[in-house]
Amino acid sequence: MTDPVAHPLPHSTAWRVRQETSADTAEVYAVTAAAFGRAEEADLVDALRADPGAWLPGLSYVAEAPDGTIAAYALITRCHVDDTPAAALAPVAVRPDLHRRGAGSAVVRAVLEAARARGEALVLVLGHPGYYPRFGFGPAAEHGIRAGFDVPSEHLMALVLDDSVPVTPGTLRYPAAFGV
Repeated sequence: MTDPVAHPLPHSTAWRVRQETSADTAEVYAVTAAAFGRAEEADLVDALRADPGAWLPGLSYVAEAPDGTIAAYALITRCHVDDTPAAALAPVAVRPDLHRRGAGSAVVRAVLEAARARGEALVLVLGHPGYYPRFGFGPAAEHGIRAGFDVPSEHLMALVLDDSVPVTPGTLRYPAAFGV
């Protein structure tokens, strides 16, 4: 992981958003486990960190509460649509006592902007269809992308970060750590 990089967020002044550092690992684990009410997603983050084919340096972000504790976490890793590289947003975690205060939105916006700056062309997310469209995500099916496992199609969403790169239709393949 790299040194933290703060990002100004004109839409939110409560959250300092930066790249995750190695010093954040234990707190990210705790926030992720608390957000999902179980350790599986936190274990997933650790497994993705250990997978050089999945881990994308610089695309693991935290939002800090005013007291400096981690309020939210967002991770983008490598996935594929058939054999074409894409990026996967998962997991996104917010401390339960800080829900609906903008920390999740702040960290998602920051990690998506970092992915765009890094040159990623497409980000996929498997999530709540009422939440992710605020960031520009739309149905992945509109791009001919489907999951290779059983999931309602409206939960698989895509965000094109670079319109100059054609979107390859096909089947989403997550890294092995996802277990699907």
